[in-house]
Amino acid sequence: MAQRNLQTQEQAQTQQQTQVQQLLPQHVLLVRLTEMPVEALQHRVELECMENPWLETSPNPSEEGEKQLLDEVNGGEGGDLCSPPSEGSGEASDALYDYRSEEDMPDFLTGASHSNNAAEYMSYDDTLSLTDRLREQMADFELTDHEKELMEYLIGSLDEDGLLKKSLAVLADEAEIYQGLNTSAEELEKALNILQQFDPPGIGARSLQECLLIQVKRNENIPGREQLIKIFDNLFDDFIHKRWQRIEQRLHINHAQAEQLQHEILKLNPRPGGSIGAKTSDRAQSIQPDFLVDTDEDGTITVTLAQGNQPSLVISSDADGQQDAFVRQYVERGQMFINALQQRAETMTRTMQAIVKLQKPFFQTGDETRLRPMRLEDVATATGYDISTISRVANSKYVETSFGTYPLRWFFTHKATQNNEGDDVTARQVMAALRKLIEQEDKQQPLSDERLAQMLHDEGFNIARRTASKYREQMGIPVARMRK
Repeated sequence: MAQRNLQTQEQAQTQQQTQVQQLLPQHVLLVRLTEMPVEALQHRVELECMENPWLETSPNPSEEGEKQLLDEVNGGEGGDLCSPPSEGSGEASDALYDYRSEEDMPDFLTGASHSNNAAEYMSYDDTLSLTDRLREQMADFELTDHEKELMEYLIGSLDEDGLLKKSLAVLADEAEIYQGLNTSAEELEKALNILQQFDPPGIGARSLQECLLIQVKRNENIPGREQLIKIFDNLFDDFIHKRWQRIEQRLHINHAQAEQLQHEILKLNPRPGGSIGAKTSDRAQSIQPDFLVDTDEDGTITVTLAQGNQPSLVISSDADGQQDAFVRQYVERGQMFINALQQRAETMTRTMQAIVKLQKPFFQTGDETRLRPMRLEDVATATGYDISTISRVANSKYVETSFGTYPLRWFFTHKATQNNEGDDVTARQVMAALRKLIEQEDKQQPLSDERLAQMLHDEGFNIARRTASKYREQMGIPVARMRK
C-alpha cells in the first residue's frame, strides 16, 4: 500500500508549451471596420460616440490634418474614410418552407432592414445571375480542371435560393449519366466545401440548419457566436419548434440573453441566393459608393475614399490631465477607435489604388473588354497586404467611376483563354466580341455556335464551340434558330 502511494506521488508533472494565435483588440476592431461599407461605418461611428463620453465629433476638422492623412494614405490623390459589409437582404416570399409561421420570418423578409452576411450586388449593365456570380468567384481558388468541372456542376445544381437539395450520391450518379462526368460523392463533398466558402455566406448549404450554421461560423464578429453554433448544431429541433425556455436551460443563459440571440438569428438569411440575379434597380439607386474614381480628359485618375456623412473624431479636451482609471479606459478606447479608422482609410485607399493601377485601361476608357485578368493574390502582392484583407475590402464595397457605379468584386476577373499573341484574355472580352458578332449577323441566317467559335478564333480568341455556347447562354442570347 505504501509502495502504491509512493508511485502515485512520483508521478511527474509535465509542462507543455503551445503557441496560440490571438488577435489583439486593435486588430479585431480594424478587421470589423474594414469589412464595413460606408453607410454601416457611419452608424458604427455614431454608436461609438454615444457609448464613449470622451469621444467627440469635430465640426470643423483641420484642413491641414486632413491633408496630412491623405498624403500619408495615397500621395495626395484625395481620400477619406469609408464603410462596412452589407448583411443579408431579401424579398418577402410565400415559399418560406423552412419556417413554421410568419413569426419565424427574419426581419429582412418582412421589410426591416439588416445588413449582415450576404454580399449585395447592384445592376451596372446587365444584371448577372446567381450562377454567373458564383462562377466569377471560382477564380479566387486554385482549382484543377476536374475540380472546375465539378464546381460548375454543383453551381448548376443549386436551386433558386442557392441551396443544394439533392444528395451528393444522387448528384454523382446524375453527373455520370447526364453529363458524362465521372465523379463520386466524396469528390463532390470536397468541391462543395470550397463552394460553401463563396459569397453570399450560406451558398451551397444542403439544409436550413447547414445554411444558418455556415453563416454564423463565417462571421467571427457576430455576438453570441459560440452559443448560436450550439443552437444550430445541437439544439436545432428546439429552435425550429421555438422551445426557447429549454434552450435557455441547456445553454445556461437568461431570458435577456436568449432574446439577444434571437435578434442575431433574425439577421441571418435562409435564402442566400434568393436576392441575387433579379433586377436590383431600386437597390442600386440607394447604393452609397465607398470609393470615388475620377478620370480627367488627359487620362489622369484620382482616387478618393468616400466618407459620407461621417464626422471627424477627436478626444475631448476635458480628458486632459484626468487620472481616473474609468476616464483613462474610455480615452484609450476612443484613441484606439480613431487609430483604427485611420488604418482602415490607409488599407482601403491603397487597395483601391492598386486595383486602379492594375485595371488602368478600363478606368481611362470605361471599356470593360479592357479589363485584364486580376485575382485577389495580384492585389495582395501589389499592396503587401494579406489576401484575407483584400477580400474584406472587396466584399460589399462599391466604386463610383466616370462610367457608372460598380461592385468592387466586379473588377476581379479570371483568364478565359489566350489570344494569338499569347496575351491573357478575360471572359468579358470574349463575351463582348461574341455579342458584337451576333449583333452584326444576318438575321435571316443567324450564326451557329460553331461558326461563332470559328469567327472568334479568326479575331484571335482561341475558344472551343462549347465555350462560345456557354458564353452565349450566360448573356441570355438564344440559339441561332431562335434569333430569326
